[in-house]
Amino acid sequence: MDFRFSEREEMLRKSVREFAENEIPPKMEAMEKTGDFPAELLKPMADLGIMGVITPPEYGGVGLGYVARTIALEELGRVCGAMPMALQVHHMGCAVINDFGTEEQKKKYLVPLAKGETMGVVAVTDPTGGSDVVGMKTSAELRGDKYILNGRKCFITNSHNSDFWVVIARTAEGAKGLSAFIVEKDFPGAKLGRKENKFGLRGANTGELAFDDCEVPKENLLGQEGGGLAAAIKTISETGRTGMAATALGILTAAYEEAAKFASERPLYGKPIAALQAIQFYIAEIYSQLEICRLLCYRASWLKDNDMRCDNEAALAKYYTCEAAANAAKKAVEIHGSYGIMREYAVQRLLRDAMVTIPAGGTAEIAKVLLARAALAPFKKQK
Repeated sequence: MDFRFSEREEMLRKSVREFAENEIPPKMEAMEKTGDFPAELLKPMADLGIMGVITPPEYGGVGLGYVARTIALEELGRVCGAMPMALQVHHMGCAVINDFGTEEQKKKYLVPLAKGETMGVVAVTDPTGGSDVVGMKTSAELRGDKYILNGRKCFITNSHNSDFWVVIARTAEGAKGLSAFIVEKDFPGAKLGRKENKFGLRGANTGELAFDDCEVPKENLLGQEGGGLAAAIKTISETGRTGMAATALGILTAAYEEAAKFASERPLYGKPIAALQAIQFYIAEIYSQLEICRLLCYRASWLKDNDMRCDNEAALAKYYTCEAAANAAKKAVEIHGSYGIMREYAVQRLLRDAMVTIPAGGTAEIAKVLLARAALAPFKKQK
């Protein structure tokens, strides 16, 4: 296997790292205070190609694929985890429209997403729970040439930063009764609900969407009626989980760098604490997890780029990397001692951000169910 990145991918990493280190830090204090995404960075990110990194060139993107996407998300997350969180959900919006949209829908909606004129949104979660997709209550009924949408979506990333949303709603009973719609925020009956007040990933806006007899033109049905569950599962499993894994990978990278730097500079007993074996063991554990997670994350993205099945690999990368990022950030806080719980040190933010990645994009428990199913499949007795 060839683990080398292409010249174009290396150039992307370099340019995104430079952008992240120079442009994001001045925005982070406001992001922490307000929880709002710095929308003024959308156009510069579009110019770098990362808004449309997985979008085909014919719809305004650069079409570099999922390995390149993971590179970009990791580099952003190394500086601020909220940025790749918002961006990976944006990519989910791009992916579902590209995979299931008509030519007219792709031209109308993918181009502004790639240009950074707005942000992508995929609204699946009802207040009844995100893991129970089939049990959602949000409904859509065809009346004449319009679908009438009623219900509410919660915990929706980019909700208040987008001009349109991909919404999954019930059009009939059962698993085959879900459908996907592109809902513009100005459609009659579409409303923004409250903004959530998360304790981590503060700059990735999260909020509610409400639909009260919302009128959605028939042509805004995304894919076929009854195809909503397939659209949701494909988008979450392939794009959402690889994106969450890459986001956590960036946080894990930052935890390693902060811990190793502090340990190398902090004196105790006349020498840096990095000379203490207990600290060395912590650093070794963080470093080991980072190397393992890099392999997991890039493997899942490589499989996706090569049109190979990647649902189990994406679930493993997401589950393992998010847990590893939280554990690494906790160790980094402990290495910092009392400094670790002070706001001016990044490690406390890394711990908060890492904890938010664990339930986002599918809980750890759901991932374990999927992985257990895959692990047991070869040993399942034939009936």
